[in-house]
Amino acid sequence: MVAMPQTLHIDFVSDVACPWCAVGLASLERALHKLEGEVAVDLHFQPFELNPQMPAEGQDVTEHLTEKYGSTAQQQAQSRAAIADRGASVGFAFRKEGRGRVWNTFDAHRLLYWAGEQGAQQQRDLKMKLLEAYHGEGRSPADHAVLADAAAAVGLDRDAAAQVLASGRYTEEVRERERHFQSLGIHAVPSVIVNDKHLIQGGQPPEVFEQALRQLASEAG
Repeated sequence: MVAMPQTLHIDFVSDVACPWCAVGLASLERALHKLEGEVAVDLHFQPFELNPQMPAEGQDVTEHLTEKYGSTAQQQAQSRAAIADRGASVGFAFRKEGRGRVWNTFDAHRLLYWAGEQGAQQQRDLKMKLLEAYHGEGRSPADHAVLADAAAAVGLDRDAAAQVLASGRYTEEVRERERHFQSLGIHAVPSVIVNDKHLIQGGQPPEVFEQALRQLASEAG
């Protein structure tokens, strides 16, 4: 009799605006590919806003990072290059020119919540598409047309997505999820929570995710 793979529940807490979240997700997926047949996962994407007060018009990214972290343009360029290298190592391509602007991502989280109701795979596909649109193409995750296009690109109903965005649906649900994970002490992303109790923080290399998930699956089994 063949043993069934142990299933782990994973909450991937992240923001579309976070470059390390793109690296972390691509890295996690490489680890999951290695663990196929050995560990199964129930993966859900949870909302976190890096800049919840960001106005609709957004802000120039260099100006924003200087205000927030006190970093210089040169330091930011070095950081971008390092993140791009890490992304390339796990198959995620960052836009050479960088992001351009920082935007409010709340509507992107509402759309991801809706996608999760359509199915786990649909939510995962939309999450990756939104990360690619922003970090790979410099498109605004605050733009409803960009969001609806991303939904359509991964096989979701574009009109239904547009209706969700226009209506303000899932506002309370997303706010509740944000409060919940903040109450657990999550103040940086990506944060990967396994079976509601084990935390893997940051955009770790695939081998770190692989080793941790294999160990947790063994313990759960």
